[in-house]
Amino acid sequence: MFSTDDTIVAIASPPGRGGIGIVRLSGRDAHPIASVLIERTGALEPRHATLTCIRSADQIAIDQVVVTYFPAPASYTGDDVVEISGHGSPVILKGIVRLAIDAGARLAEPGEFTLRAFLNGRMDLMQAEAVGDLIEAVTPLQARTAFDQLQGTLTRIIGEIDRTRFDLVARLEASVDFPDEGYHFLEPASLAREIDGIIARTQALLLNAKQGRLVREGLQIAIVGKPNVGKSSLFNSLAGAARAIVNEQPGTTRDLVTETVDLDGLRVTLVDTAGLRETVDPVESEGVERSRQALKIADLVLLLIDGSRPLATDDADAIATQLIDNKTLIVSTKSDLGQMWSRDGATSVSALSGLGLETLRRRIFEALDVDGVEHRERPEITNVRHAALVEQAQNALVRARAAVTAPGGPL
Repeated sequence: MFSTDDTIVAIASPPGRGGIGIVRLSGRDAHPIASVLIERTGALEPRHATLTCIRSADQIAIDQVVVTYFPAPASYTGDDVVEISGHGSPVILKGIVRLAIDAGARLAEPGEFTLRAFLNGRMDLMQAEAVGDLIEAVTPLQARTAFDQLQGTLTRIIGEIDRTRFDLVARLEASVDFPDEGYHFLEPASLAREIDGIIARTQALLLNAKQGRLVREGLQIAIVGKPNVGKSSLFNSLAGAARAIVNEQPGTTRDLVTETVDLDGLRVTLVDTAGLRETVDPVESEGVERSRQALKIADLVLLLIDGSRPLATDDADAIATQLIDNKTLIVSTKSDLGQMWSRDGATSVSALSGLGLETLRRRIFEALDVDGVEHRERPEITNVRHAALVEQAQNALVRARAAVTAPGGPL
């Protein structure tokens, strides 16, 4: 178990190379440790960017940096914080971290800066969780929703509900504690109405919780079909990049290939699967089995059938079976080569020419949007844990209302 009194250090910018990289120090010794690393003498001016150099233990300059000091409690973590902005080379940034550790800092655990912000009262738990959601955001809608929660939108909504509940509890307890004095701070009918108001507010939160889950967690779409029907070509077209190998030889895809895309604000994971067929190749057989597993857990299945060839019996059987077992869109591929069969509801596409792709995207979104929810709106609740807690509160309120209105109730 680590101590929350230690001064911690870590690279605060994303992995990889870039023009700028940031090393963050947080803790009571952040300023003294930073002073050891830089060539500037004297105290750092709070919230003032200072141009200086980082020097190694043998006083050799290793990088020119900008150092900013944030005294407690006006910092991200609530502790003294020093941020060192240097050139974004992993070698340089790791070297600065090593120098800080040698000077007395400890390497921060994942998420420890935000943990300290929570422990020091700089943010509540919902806001701390929103930090991770904002970092992991793939779509603009995910980012906007996470930022709303980081700004305290959900905190304020829950706080308003809690204040109303607290006021009701106080008045109810006063009515119960002083019955002989003739004070009636609440009448049963009035109390029931006010509880109904709180229930309505929790219900409103829960109504868009499903939308929130879709925004935060996204959905999975499996692209399935026989070998050489154009699964990888369609996958690349929808993903906007050549992620999957496309070849005329059947069985090119041996494993699941995934890509996360933004579909009209929804985070969607596309899964390109191995062609569904019987094979003696052990590697391809494993790929086919993984395809069947992906098909079972997918939120939507795109069943691809070669539209340039007559509809085979096994294709017709696959359509019938898949439409019963899964939410499926039938896609007729290779429309640029001519259409040899048609079916109501099937979407004709050509990954080569792009014909029909916009129609398919629209149909995918419509199929996923089963409840007619407008995904461009920002939901208040996106976290399953939050939704479960609100539901528990609502159930307790329902029980409380029943107790208030029951014969021989507390009032």
